[in-house]
Amino acid sequence: MNRYKIVSFVLAVALLAALARLAVTGREENPAPNTQETVFANILSRKSVRSYTGRPVTAGQVDTLLRAAMAAPSGRDMRPWKFVVVDDKSVLDTLRRLLPYAKMLDQAPLAIAVCGDLSITDDKGNPSTNWTFDCSAATENLLLAAEAMGLGAVWTGVYPYEERLTAVKTALGLPAHIVPLNVIPIGWPANQPLPKDKYDENNIRHNKW
Repeated sequence: MNRYKIVSFVLAVALLAALARLAVTGREENPAPNTQETVFANILSRKSVRSYTGRPVTAGQVDTLLRAAMAAPSGRDMRPWKFVVVDDKSVLDTLRRLLPYAKMLDQAPLAIAVCGDLSITDDKGNPSTNWTFDCSAATENLLLAAEAMGLGAVWTGVYPYEERLTAVKTALGLPAHIVPLNVIPIGWPANQPLPKDKYDENNIRHNKW
């Protein structure tokens, strides 16, 4: 081995050692986020947002929200949910006028109606008896995803109030077998409301009441 090869070898070893030190230092200065802490922080930070800026929500962001919603648990894995994405201003205005607790739709760039599909049956032909539970789980996933993305959202109830059911079915042109559980206005928060601390040890029992 001539001296040029020796020098090249020594330099290569030194470079690798320097890169290794840099990688270790980088990990120490920028440690990987703790997944558990991140999840808990997002859950505890979730709040109902009722005021929005005019900034649009992109199609990619809507897709992320819906993917999160459809990752929810479902009884017998029937997944009896349907989602209606509403971004037409005239339809949003109609929903705002007809729903008593959805007046923030005049600011929200879009809303998602979470609905149950009563036509979905199991392998024995039985319809889901858990659609309200499944759609509620999907809604909570959607709300948590919105929080994680920096978006604001709020659950406005539709089911089981007859007048609200009729209003949403008419506004969205829903067939008879599609039942709206709620309408979720979504947008970028115009302010930063604080989350509520709802933990209450008086609501907890162990083993027996």
